[in-house]
Amino acid sequence: MPKHFLHLADIPASDLRDILDEAHVRKSARGAMPKGAIDKDSPAAGHTLAMIFEKSSTRTRFSFDMAMRQLGGSSITATSHDMQLGRGETVEDTAIVLSRFVDGIMLRANSHETLVSLAQNATVPVINGLTDLNHPCQIMADLQTLEERGRTLKGLELAWVGDGNNVAVSFMHAAAKFGFHLRIATPKGYEVSGQELARARGDGANITTTQIARDAAKDADVVIADTFVSMGDKDADLRLTDLAPYEVTEALMERAQKDALFLHCLPAHRGEEVAASVIDGPQSAVFDEAENRLHAQKAILKWCFSS
Repeated sequence: MPKHFLHLADIPASDLRDILDEAHVRKSARGAMPKGAIDKDSPAAGHTLAMIFEKSSTRTRFSFDMAMRQLGGSSITATSHDMQLGRGETVEDTAIVLSRFVDGIMLRANSHETLVSLAQNATVPVINGLTDLNHPCQIMADLQTLEERGRTLKGLELAWVGDGNNVAVSFMHAAAKFGFHLRIATPKGYEVSGQELARARGDGANITTTQIARDAAKDADVVIADTFVSMGDKDADLRLTDLAPYEVTEALMERAQKDALFLHCLPAHRGEEVAASVIDGPQSAVFDEAENRLHAQKAILKWCFSS
């Protein structure tokens, strides 16, 4: 069976720990090498990754492409509009055909069901580049960033503030795997998936939910935000109004530990979910976080390609 990377809940904690360790090692080993230079061990030599985008992307597209190049492999990029997938071919048939052409598939999908169907029918590894349910690659980069900044994940206090979206879901499952405490502050109507929350808690996650941002941020080691309006949301004005009290401001950061870090997966909207003085200030780790999409995904790809 291929090793898919779809949902953190489905991957053993020991494997996720190995992936993080590999990400650190691979990043350190590159030193000052040109970004297009191939890693000395070239573990993906001869491998090709198909990258399919139903949603537009900056970080996911560039980081996966460069990841394959640095690992010694190659990639082929297509949107759903470039493929028969966008004109009525079934996901099942697409999975079977692509498995004959490439060594792995990365999908950035509108629906998690599409990703699952692709993985069920592919004979090569499938990687979740984002779905409406979760975003596991992003969280691995986030955790790498926290460890780079000297944080020990076990026992760490993380505060999620804003919409209970797909990134928040992956943080919940990471809490079960790595042993940090996650506090989630969302307004009524924007809560995280109750089913995913129950699953994460059932797996041992320590998660506290509240509607009060100040409570979530109190004494937190890390404060995390995400955009209030995501791709496909058709109620932008309502969302901006409802979520406005959850903006991460300097005052909210002052509720956290003095050395607390700020994370955001980007793109960010200054003056909406985060104040410019926070995201551009000394506590922000967002650009390290963005860079680490590359290194974390190299480790994920190596794990997927390994037997």
